[in-house]
Amino acid sequence: MIEFRIPLGAWVDAGVDWILENLAALFDVVKVVFKSSYDGIEWVLLTPSFPIILVALVAIGWLVKNWKFALGTAVGLVLIYGVNQWEAAMESLALVLLASLIAVIISVPLGILAAKSDRISAVVKPLLDFLQTMPAFVYLIPAVALFSVGVVPGVVATILFAMAPGARFTELGIRGVDKEVVEAGQAFGSTPWRILRQIQIPLAMPTIMAGINQVIMLSLSMVVIAGLVGAGGLGGEVVNALQRIDIGLGFEAGISVVILAIYLDRLSASLGRPSRAASMA
Repeated sequence: MIEFRIPLGAWVDAGVDWILENLAALFDVVKVVFKSSYDGIEWVLLTPSFPIILVALVAIGWLVKNWKFALGTAVGLVLIYGVNQWEAAMESLALVLLASLIAVIISVPLGILAAKSDRISAVVKPLLDFLQTMPAFVYLIPAVALFSVGVVPGVVATILFAMAPGARFTELGIRGVDKEVVEAGQAFGSTPWRILRQIQIPLAMPTIMAGINQVIMLSLSMVVIAGLVGAGGLGGEVVNALQRIDIGLGFEAGISVVILAIYLDRLSASLGRPSRAASMA
């Protein structure tokens, strides 16, 4: 019997080895930039005392949504502080904010390009399908190989895992804008850039924000997995609880993740809704 095996894994290993040999300097720069950015966000969140950050996050919730959401935010954050998970929660929040920001910066322009060109869309869609269906744990392997352990591979894996909805929803929103509205802009002599900036993006903003909401949620779901490679935060607490079979610690870290998820979800969803004034105009 003849054994037949496609050496796909060997090809991938060879590709990674080539990258490590020829692009090591580039990845060192990326590592420094990501680590410095993470440290800066973490410093902002952890240097002020708990009451200051609490008031800031509650105020944001009140301004963006309403007083009920602000009150719920206060209760949830006090609970996180009370179970001694505040520092870990802020580390996780820093990772989520950085990874989500970079994922949005990449995915939204990519979605706009895909909406403007069927050829680009035909190339981007299989790539997004691949990123979205690949098991989350698999992203950690090349991330660790390229950036060693720590917070940086967690950020990189989170970006790859979370960026697909941002591009998909952006393309969907741009393509869903009424063609008659676009044609009206063209009739008045508007340039394609002006039509995109003043017509298509504003009308597609609720859909785009829905994609950004999903980017944030996927980033937060990756936080726990990133704890396996030393990213720290609540993911590190969950990993510690798993290693020690500490149900109490695992529940405390898990409920802290849930509170952050609810806060970020409601906040980003509220930002995506048109204002009452705009809807009445």
